[in-house]
Amino acid sequence: MLFHPVRIALLVAAVALSACASSRSLDKSLSDLSGNAELKAVLFTDRSHDYSDVDLTLYEGRLMLTGTMRSEEGRRKLIANAWKAENVKEVVDEIIIAEKTSFGQGFEDSRIDQTLRARLITDRDVSSGDYKMSVSRAVVYLLGAARSQQELDEALQQARSVGGVEKVVSHVAIRDTAK
Repeated sequence: MLFHPVRIALLVAAVALSACASSRSLDKSLSDLSGNAELKAVLFTDRSHDYSDVDLTLYEGRLMLTGTMRSEEGRRKLIANAWKAENVKEVVDEIIIAEKTSFGQGFEDSRIDQTLRARLITDRDVSSGDYKMSVSRAVVYLLGAARSQQELDEALQQARSVGGVEKVVSHVAIRDTAK
């Protein structure tokens, strides 16, 4: 039986939403989506700098900025704009000042991202819905909340083992299990 692309996209979206809902409250997931959309609108209307090589990753109010800006002034403006989104409680700045990522590197970053996502989804020791990631210039940036140090160690090992990864940066917190 052949699958229609729309059906495949709907299935992927349903799986992703169920992963979010199973690991985190739906309210927190929707709050992140709202904050992300709000921030993208702010950046879209700000024509003073080119934000096209910036990735926004929002997890429970923690916004991680990755990618490149061409100037320090642009990076500062990006951070100022980041605080304008209502649901942002913390900004994690991983922006580098450099030329835009090349097409070839962008393609490689995408491959690394998809490979790692697949590995985390299939790893029974990792609750993949508790992690968000960004890949920029072969560096994997992780954001989220691990259930334990062992789970975080496993996620980090999975990231390090993907071919082409040069570095892994973790902004993952360990959940307080006493709550």
